[in-house]
Amino acid sequence: MTDGAAPKDRLRDAATIILIDRDRPEGPAVLMGMRGAGAAFMPSKYVFPGGGVDPDDDTPCPDALSDACRARLAAEPRAESDVTPDALACAALREMAEETGLSVAPSADDPLLFVFRAITPPGRPRRFDARFFLIDARNITGDPDDFSAACDALGHLHWVPVAEARTLDLPFITAVVLAEVEALVRATGDAPLAPPPTVPFFDNRTDEPRFVQLS
Repeated sequence: MTDGAAPKDRLRDAATIILIDRDRPEGPAVLMGMRGAGAAFMPSKYVFPGGGVDPDDDTPCPDALSDACRARLAAEPRAESDVTPDALACAALREMAEETGLSVAPSADDPLLFVFRAITPPGRPRRFDARFFLIDARNITGDPDDFSAACDALGHLHWVPVAEARTLDLPFITAVVLAEVEALVRATGDAPLAPPPTVPFFDNRTDEPRFVQLS
């Protein structure tokens, strides 16, 4: 994750990918890694790969998102942000490639699913408006266990069985997102992943937290 040079109290648009492998012998597993102990944001915590949106991320990626996900991503805009759904999708895919060495190829038949949004509360060292995407690990191009091309942003990269992930040292919001994903995967069973009925949004732009469901 690249934190950028923005002031600490400035919200930065960000995107995260949750890769779910439902074909593992031990049951469904998610890909996670640990932030470094010296990181300014969430040090020593296990997180999903992701990071801030860069200017070069705003390129067309028509097959990465469904129309329903695009509409939800465009909902509840921030006045100071002009981020597009394509930029968020591209940032998520780029960060996945950089932080894990894995390339993911969403398609019109199996796109990224927008499943969660959270804004970091005031007073934190870094603040992000983060969108979380879910996609099946079958969309990985190459060996899903080969992290040799990963940068050093995340350590201890590995596939964590969903049933065990909560035992890791997780940020609060990561644990909340994990619970949402676990429920969605359980409800889906062996069927293809589909967008959730609504997308939870933890809005902490101010000192008064707000929670809504994006429909």
